[in-house]
Amino acid sequence: MVPIELVLALGAILFCIGLYGVLTRRHLVIVLVCIELMLNSVNINLVAFSSIGPFANITGQVFTLFVITLAAAEAAVGLAILIALYRNRESIDAIKQDLLRW
Repeated sequence: MVPIELVLALGAILFCIGLYGVLTRRHLVIVLVCIELMLNSVNINLVAFSSIGPFANITGQVFTLFVITLAAAEAAVGLAILIALYRNRESIDAIKQDLLRW
């Protein structure tokens, strides 16, 4: 049995790596991958918290399934937006995407 502290530390480290990638990278595909990494770290924490306590239940696993579904929808919509941006601007650099500017 793995101690809960190690699992939570793994989730926190993965979340911090994803947050760093979202805040520092300019390539939009890398930003989407970092968001997926952050969602997966949340899944690790949900499963870890559902296994502790005197009455371990499956609510963490159920929420994890919802987060996985949300992540799949986010990836599909995000990639569709990236394809549309690339067709219009021929670049997926985050700095060059200024569609709302006059």
